[in-house]
Amino acid sequence: MEHFDHLYDESENAKVRFLGFASEGSRHDFGIVYTHKFYGKPLVICMQTGQSTLLCSEDAVNPGYLQKIFRLDSASEAEALAQFFQECLPTISFEDNQY
Repeated sequence: MEHFDHLYDESENAKVRFLGFASEGSRHDFGIVYTHKFYGKPLVICMQTGQSTLLCSEDAVNPGYLQKIFRLDSASEAEALAQFFQECLPTISFEDNQY
């Protein structure tokens, strides 16, 4: 068996939000895990595809990224999702990213 270096093993009580909504052409179901890890960026999980990413409202201004990571069929879906995430995800200031 190969030896692995132990990096971390931490537990945290995290806030989780489940969101389901429908746009004109599709349904979306997401889980958002708010944690103190990952520089304060929530972990956003698409419950339909299993795809996940760390995302804050500033990251959501890029619909092309959302289309790729969440495997969306159209650019208009990605635009609607970008607008939604910009409104519901927290902003992360530069100071919050300091150690």
